[in-house]
Amino acid sequence: MIDVCLLGTGGMMPLPNRLLTALYVRYNGKCILVDCGEATQIAMKKKGLSAKPVDVICFTHFHADHISGLPGMLLTMGNAERTEPLLVVGPKGLERVVNSLRVIAPELPFEIVFKELSGDEMSFDLPEMPEFKITAFKVNHNIPCYGYSFNLFRQGKFDVEAATEAGIERKYWSILQKGNTVTMEDGRVFTPDMVLGEARKGIKLTYTTDTRPTDSIVRNAEGSDLFICEGMYGEPDKAAKAKENKHMTFYEAARLARDAKVKEMWLTHYSPSLVNPIDFIDETRKIFANSVAAKDGRSVELRFEGE
Repeated sequence: MIDVCLLGTGGMMPLPNRLLTALYVRYNGKCILVDCGEATQIAMKKKGLSAKPVDVICFTHFHADHISGLPGMLLTMGNAERTEPLLVVGPKGLERVVNSLRVIAPELPFEIVFKELSGDEMSFDLPEMPEFKITAFKVNHNIPCYGYSFNLFRQGKFDVEAATEAGIERKYWSILQKGNTVTMEDGRVFTPDMVLGEARKGIKLTYTTDTRPTDSIVRNAEGSDLFICEGMYGEPDKAAKAKENKHMTFYEAARLARDAKVKEMWLTHYSPSLVNPIDFIDETRKIFANSVAAKDGRSVELRFEGE
């Protein structure tokens, strides 16, 4: 199960009833924050979330509405007596940008570990969680910008009959279920493939903002259970402006969702001029039926099929 909370849905500037876009993802006790604009802490407080347990912060890019809340977030973590290292991920120049912002947060009781993205696509696991993979993929904005896919893989079902026939003691079953090999004192070796069936469908979440439509989005979002995508403009007459400023309309986002065959799409990162996103959702659904004009704080538990 993956817990997902879209903390805010605004682009460019926070508004009284629409905070800046940021995403909170939680799995197996690990918490990930994607982007940290001004007022992200307020959005977290509204949902009863704490900054202290955030293990990873992933930045899509370095425009102010996506990163200006970081110094305050770091100070809050420090004031909460956090000592565990914080992993920070982002495009080239990450360490320079973060350290520049840290002029007002110079002393922290925890280490910041930097992972700078390079190339068109880059994947990595979280420590001690090989079943949870994060993939960053380059999109098309006016500065280097990445989207993120979060994949939770699910192993095949444990075959009790096969384990029994192979003479594997029950105390070793959980080890094999976790994908580890068991070597006995008599030299016998038991491997996970001996007791696990074919891999089952996992959970996939994809998030992208501040971009024109690209093939990389369709490729990386393919089959996602949830696709969170910017819809800067809903008004049909804003198509040219979206193209000029390297953003997207609702309808372009919907075509990406359709082409990627995702289950559900949440729109986010609305222009301040877009007062009522819901006014344009009916036309959007003509392209992709399961589209949602998300509001701040929208949350969901993504579960494995059959649960």
